[in-house]
Amino acid sequence: MRLVIARCTVDYAGRVTAHLPMANRLLLVKADGSVSVHSDDRAYKPLNWMSPPCWLIDDSGQDDEAVSVWTVQNKSGEKLVVTIAELLHDSEHELGAEPGLVKDGVEAHLQELLAEHIGTLGDGYNLIRREYPTAIGPVDILAKDAGGSTVAVEIKRRGEIDGVEQLTRYLDLLNRDPLLSPVYGVFAAQQIKPQARTLAEDRGIRCVTLDYDALRGIEPDEFRLF
Repeated sequence: MRLVIARCTVDYAGRVTAHLPMANRLLLVKADGSVSVHSDDRAYKPLNWMSPPCWLIDDSGQDDEAVSVWTVQNKSGEKLVVTIAELLHDSEHELGAEPGLVKDGVEAHLQELLAEHIGTLGDGYNLIRREYPTAIGPVDILAKDAGGSTVAVEIKRRGEIDGVEQLTRYLDLLNRDPLLSPVYGVFAAQQIKPQARTLAEDRGIRCVTLDYDALRGIEPDEFRLF
């Protein structure tokens, strides 16, 4: 990654045009080819950027009034032009391979815990298997309820409409299998958005809110006297 702090102007020409007047800014050039322009008051969000695939042409010394002019262009012909009047810092750093974000309570952990405590979904539930394979991807959990009906469970950390749509596709496919049909769905998440709950219930899918700590056997501290 290349980090440049510079006094510069920024002009964008593409589907829209935009201009940032002269000011001190942070310019990030990443290994994936992306270039983004940041100020000191916008948290993570850049003022302007160009996503890959794109290429950067540095016309250093070709403008008498600028230290350099960066022209960042993508294959659609859109351009991000950074005119650097004063270079304050320029360094490159090798960050190495990104291992990814590891968070407590991710979907894989929730799936494992729910499979171990399948009775969370109701009395008499029995696990068939985790990651039940289908032609369009694995169903998180396939189970049987107390009445012997097949249940497909989709698990999310945050339940949104796209998760309901995903489960709907699984149910449509699973119900074509005479050995499994009828199959109904359970949409399980730590938090379910109101719009997702409405869509799920309209399609006959039951929603279950998961308590991650309870699945791990951790008792809440609230209202304890000692």
